[in-house]
Amino acid sequence: MPSKAVCLRHTAAPGQRPAGTLSGRLPAPARDLALSPGSLPGACTEAPEDGPTLPRNDRAEAGSETSPAAAKPITPRPPMRPRLERALSLDDRGWRRRRFRSSQEDLAAQDGAGLSGDSVQSTAPQSLGRGLPLPCLSTSLQEIPKPRWATGSMGGSPTWGDRLSGMVSTSLDLLHREATPAGGSPRLASLRTPHPPSSSEPTVASNTLRTANQADSEQTDRKQAVPTRLVRAHSSLGPSRPRSPLACDDRSLHSARSSFSLLAPIRTKDIRSRSYLEGSLLASGALLGAEELAQYFPDRSLALFVATWNMQGQKELPPNLDELLLPTEADYTQDLYVIGVQEGCSDRREWETRLQETLGPRYVLLSSAAHGVLYLSLFIRRDLIWFCSEVECATVTTRIVSQIKTKGALGASFTFFGTSFLFITSHFTSGDGKVAERLLDYTRTVQALALPRNVPDTNPYRSSAVDVTTRFDEVFWFGDFNFRLGGGRVAVEAALRQEREAAVQALLQQDQLTREMKNGSVFRGFQEPDIVFLPSYKFDLGKDTYDSTSKQRTPSYTDRVLYRSRHKGDIQPVTYSSCPGIKTSDHRPVYGLFRVRVRPGRDNIPLAAGKFDRELYLIGIKRRISKEIQRQQALKNQSSSAICSVS
Repeated sequence: MPSKAVCLRHTAAPGQRPAGTLSGRLPAPARDLALSPGSLPGACTEAPEDGPTLPRNDRAEAGSETSPAAAKPITPRPPMRPRLERALSLDDRGWRRRRFRSSQEDLAAQDGAGLSGDSVQSTAPQSLGRGLPLPCLSTSLQEIPKPRWATGSMGGSPTWGDRLSGMVSTSLDLLHREATPAGGSPRLASLRTPHPPSSSEPTVASNTLRTANQADSEQTDRKQAVPTRLVRAHSSLGPSRPRSPLACDDRSLHSARSSFSLLAPIRTKDIRSRSYLEGSLLASGALLGAEELAQYFPDRSLALFVATWNMQGQKELPPNLDELLLPTEADYTQDLYVIGVQEGCSDRREWETRLQETLGPRYVLLSSAAHGVLYLSLFIRRDLIWFCSEVECATVTTRIVSQIKTKGALGASFTFFGTSFLFITSHFTSGDGKVAERLLDYTRTVQALALPRNVPDTNPYRSSAVDVTTRFDEVFWFGDFNFRLGGGRVAVEAALRQEREAAVQALLQQDQLTREMKNGSVFRGFQEPDIVFLPSYKFDLGKDTYDSTSKQRTPSYTDRVLYRSRHKGDIQPVTYSSCPGIKTSDHRPVYGLFRVRVRPGRDNIPLAAGKFDRELYLIGIKRRISKEIQRQQALKNQSSSAICSVS
């Protein structure tokens, strides 16, 4: 129902002209009636068509006026805009000085004296809309003057302008909130209205003024622009931003949430009662539980990048690693990057710095390990390092007679939320006919790799003491396995002259690793994504041609990425390809993109506590910045030299 303003009319005293006989006549002081600096136009307790209520010091003159000819018709002027002082900020000067009521005080205020919540909600927007637009309301309203209950000349009653100033200054919660959420109730308990007008106050009702207001076109336009809700549209808390926490109901749970953050609130009772020793998968507030996992991975799927590359011991690194780490097939970067290197360069630190420089400041080096010339690096998004356990590493040497450990395996394992991961990079025995030696390398690795150590097994009942790959939920094994293509160099070259798809299918029929996996003699329980690329071995350095030396080695798929999951369907391959543009080695890097299912875990694992290689992080970021400055300077010099040559 539309709200009606309350205005009590005065009963004429004996010997005094009734107020109704003053039609069309107003006292002289009423012509210059202006708003007080702290009031709002059009927000009187009575609608404009019923005439304004005059102060007490003017009613005596209006009652004593007897000559109709002395009064002149008045053309109403629009009210002046209020002068509201801007605050420096919402936080510094306004919110810190406010006192918020408790739930009991709000309930008491709603049931107490004064205007009800419904009447205030319906009256305030309509009455404010009768005046001029208020662009100054888009600024901070924290410095509106407090109500000044100034006494008038008769009876000590406050003027109508002071009453309105008090309503505005005490109704900030209504101005701060944008709209009431579905299922919630507007917080109107904090609205404090002035005392209702006394029954002895006279009210001047002028039919002429009412008619003039109806005929005024400008006033009609202002009436049509009645706002439906009070919104601070031009401030930083406009409709496109979350609601202010001041507008939340103190009695609801959502009052504890911060509207400027996506983080869930932490209950005090959870901190008091939780020991964080055992934890629970579904407990509220568990660091590795389902509630925390849903915030970062609503679909419980982790994006994983795994790459392997035999660098052939070359000191020269590629000028750009974007093709390897940031392939064009992926629209977005991955959550976890795992890079294994065989026969790595002599400067391992430089290699890791290049990886950090390419990935940028959003990623940190979670762990790095080496076994001779075998390197393994794990980069993770810096937001996710708090949910990882300690990274444990182990090594296996398969060629004991060699002083330089070029053949063997290097493994790294950790738990992410409730899912355990194992990454193994290997370099098996080389040679076309040495299949048995490669099978022996595999057997030694699965039996001798001592992982995990301190991190508990997520499912010890399905683990085996003779096979390390059964002790983890997700296992990725990648490296230079050195399994070759049978049939000889001539047969392989003939197949390569076909179209790519037909050539790949013909070559895989001669692949030693594919045959041994089908027989179950190696990589039992592992799978490999579909191969769609040409053999990654062996190329001439810096060229796209296969071995043209006198040895005439057979091109083969020696570099592979395999995976195994404890739960069927947890790993989904997305992309499996090679990098033909990186030509500093006789091998081409091979990488795979995967989606891995992640489960919630218990809080009983030894966390890594956000530990990462800070020194490498700083070096990589500084180098990235310096290269960008050099590039911009080169472009600037090139443009300046071009201008000079034209002139």
